[in-house]
Amino acid sequence: YATDHEFFVDMTCEGCSGAVTRVLNKLGGVQFEIDLPNKKVFIESDKDTDVLLETLKKTGKAANYIGPK
Repeated sequence: YATDHEFFVDMTCEGCSGAVTRVLNKLGGVQFEIDLPNKKVFIESDKDTDVLLETLKKTGKAANYIGPK
């Protein structure tokens, strides 16, 4: 079953959020919402948080898992 997770990603611009959108769409099986001003990404997925975090790190930005939403 899908769970909601909150992640911090060091996004500074639309380009950063675009990169996050790309890697998450490529991963698939996720629904997500990006909060650029607060540098947060909310992801709904049944995937492991480690997988989600590794995916976010592919953007080259600092990312960490905050916890379940």
